Amino acid sequence: MSHIEKPRFGIGLRRVHFDQLDQLGDGIDFLEIVSENFMRFGGRPRRVLEELRGRFPIIPHGVALSVGGPDALDGRYLASLKALLDWLEPPWFSDHLAYSSAFGVEYHELLPLPFTEEAVRHAAGRASEVQQRMDRPLLLENPTYYLRMPGAQMTEAEFIRAVIERADCGLLLDVNNVYVNAINHGYDPHAFIDAMPLERVRQLHIAGHDASGEFLIDTHGARVDPKVLDLYAYTLNKLGPTWSLLEWDHDLPPLAGLLEESDRVRGVGTRALGRAAAQEAA
Repeated sequence: MSHIEKPRFGIGLRRVHFDQLDQLGDGIDFLEIVSENFMRFGGRPRRVLEELRGRFPIIPHGVALSVGGPDALDGRYLASLKALLDWLEPPWFSDHLAYSSAFGVEYHELLPLPFTEEAVRHAAGRASEVQQRMDRPLLLENPTYYLRMPGAQMTEAEFIRAVIERADCGLLLDVNNVYVNAINHGYDPHAFIDAMPLERVRQLHIAGHDASGEFLIDTHGARVDPKVLDLYAYTLNKLGPTWSLLEWDHDLPPLAGLLEESDRVRGVGTRALGRAAAQEAA
């Protein structure tokens, strides 16, 4: 079970909502930002963060660390990230167990790693180095993927666990990503949750996806599917209190709509934790 005593529920801070931030209230416990959208930026983004960091914990969540990539870690990128972290002083920061650049090319996409021992050593070593250089806990997120890389020597769950444990870092468990991958690749999402190192989970992500085609597509552009909410409740029952973040990045509603969906997630999470507490006390 999680060592976190009180659950927290948050949303992602997006620039389209900068003029609506007076609507943020007691229903939000923390905010998450895309790190790269605020690194090396001044002006309004900096002013907004300056105001909000006095009201909420703000968690930087990156998309360009490329922890599994073949190129050397980008020193300029890490210096800018360190400056942002030192300024915000978050309890942790996060990125993805994937790669987003290779051979000097930025792909602007999160690409999957092969589930091999070599990839475990490579990604874990780089994650450990980043965590030490940032001098605060790093969480790696389980990403979605639509093509299984050849040469796998282990399952996806075994790969994630191996990297997290070897790097001695935390896990940002994205429940929607688990569900999307499970349906697309034909495995049991509940068994996947069971196989995760839940003692290392500090934060959960919840998001919407597109189920209109042959495969599920992780879009972060819709309300959360009821089946994902069921899996979220299952996860909290196993995990206990933690921080839960509603991700919505595309086709964004007004902030009031985002807050309404966050309240829906909070309701599911609060009921699940209540049931878990009752079961533990029985």
